[in-house]
Amino acid sequence: MTGQDAKAQSAGQQGAPAFDTSVPHPARRYNYWLGGKDHFAADRESGDAIAAVFPTARVAAIENRRFLRRAVTYLTAEAGVRQFLDIGTGIPAPDNTHEVAQAIDPTVRVVYVDNDPIVMTHARALLDSTPEGATAYLEADLRNGDALLRTPQVASTLDLSQPVGLLLVAVLHFLEDKDEPHRIVADLVRALPSGSYLVASHATADLLTAELKATAAAMTSSGKHGSLALRSREEFNRFFDGLEMVAPGIVSVADWRADGEPPPRPTPAEVSCYGAVARIP
Repeated sequence: MTGQDAKAQSAGQQGAPAFDTSVPHPARRYNYWLGGKDHFAADRESGDAIAAVFPTARVAAIENRRFLRRAVTYLTAEAGVRQFLDIGTGIPAPDNTHEVAQAIDPTVRVVYVDNDPIVMTHARALLDSTPEGATAYLEADLRNGDALLRTPQVASTLDLSQPVGLLLVAVLHFLEDKDEPHRIVADLVRALPSGSYLVASHATADLLTAELKATAAAMTSSGKHGSLALRSREEFNRFFDGLEMVAPGIVSVADWRADGEPPPRPTPAEVSCYGAVARIP
């Protein structure tokens, strides 16, 4: 991280809004499921309530993280991508994007984006780049994608004239339909050059029983656990309109190029989350 990057990072931290620890947040709940330590009572209570209905919630979180690692490995080692925009990164955990990518090529550059102020307090862990590469952290909302791409952190870290790996892993299902998630993703994709890639995963109710679907809908409408849009495979596929899907296409995150993962492997129903990688032509 250069001195200029540090100044931009410091400026971004000034005036950060206070966070309410009595309200569960997806990033902290996800950290709880991954076995981390950066969560509060409300996050644990929310995580346990969801796990009571969907007992494999922790398995789903772990498989999402493994999908991220495999996708970043593919883009770096096989597709030649050397810069990443990771939106909805969450609290640092093993196998952060820059750690996976820079282990293959130390020159890789990464910008992490999240809208939870508590993640900002862990930014230094994310900013531990190799000397040859770079990382930066940006507190911003996916809903403001156009403004996000114009920030100093992005401009000073990424070259948007060269291919970028856009990572939207386990974040799109927190956008409601009124947020126009497909338009948001399409706008981001249009702003990236040919040869870039979109990596996304999304929770789904496709494989749930009718009873579980009803329970999930009731939990979401209660507002106690935040909004969660469990979109169908068809709806998830729309995020990739006009893109060139990388094999094996849309599958469970647990099955995407997972030949090297240790058995036993979870079933798609136990994970209930689609994942895919596609190239921007």
